[in-house]
Amino acid sequence: MAVPLASLTSPNLWPSMVKRNEYSGYIPKLPEQDEPVWLILDPSHEDSLNNQLETLLEQYGHVIPDLPASVSIDDSKGPICIDDRASIGECVRIEGPCYIGPNAEVRHGAYIRPNTWLCCDSVVGHASEVKHSLLLPGAKAPHFNYVGDSILGTDVNLGAGCKLSNLRNDGRSVLVRGLDEGVVDSGLRKFGAILGDGVAIGCNVVTNPGVIIGTNTNIWPNLNVSGVFGANSTIEE
Repeated sequence: MAVPLASLTSPNLWPSMVKRNEYSGYIPKLPEQDEPVWLILDPSHEDSLNNQLETLLEQYGHVIPDLPASVSIDDSKGPICIDDRASIGECVRIEGPCYIGPNAEVRHGAYIRPNTWLCCDSVVGHASEVKHSLLLPGAKAPHFNYVGDSILGTDVNLGAGCKLSNLRNDGRSVLVRGLDEGVVDSGLRKFGAILGDGVAIGCNVVTNPGVIIGTNTNIWPNLNVSGVFGANSTIEE
């Protein structure tokens, strides 16, 4: 069933952010109600994730608390700001620019790549890789996950081995399919998945570039998922 683009606004996808002041740490501004939600992933947009991260880091600078000796820090491309209440495990690799908020957990062997913003209470687990993505409070990529050019809403959980693919094999811009308006060109060469609050994805799921999933949707394991799905869906095949 096709989904109207007007239903895929920031307030509809991330209703938890209405009470964003209840969360600790810093949360970026999300797209306005009349803007496509994927604009935050467009580096040229005024309020892109990149630009907001740059502004935050200009204000707070390069902040590295005491970390295990095995943690690798690379700030050659930009500063890294880690809240002193965050938990960083052994053998983690962190590349700036990035922000890791209070009570966020980055577990053993995780790889944090540039332009990553981890809000409070989020989790990046063992052997998981995150690049140019936003994890809103409580979002979890806990086991063998790839999160590229994506937004994970509050309390999203990725099952073990779940991959959010962000690049077409032919390198062309990502198309958003399954809308009432038909196929929409996002204008982005790299665009993974945009997941609403409370989305639960089963083990070994692969989402194709340009997926948008509404709140509280359940995706069964071992699926290949494309297109747009409304809130409270169950994706079985």
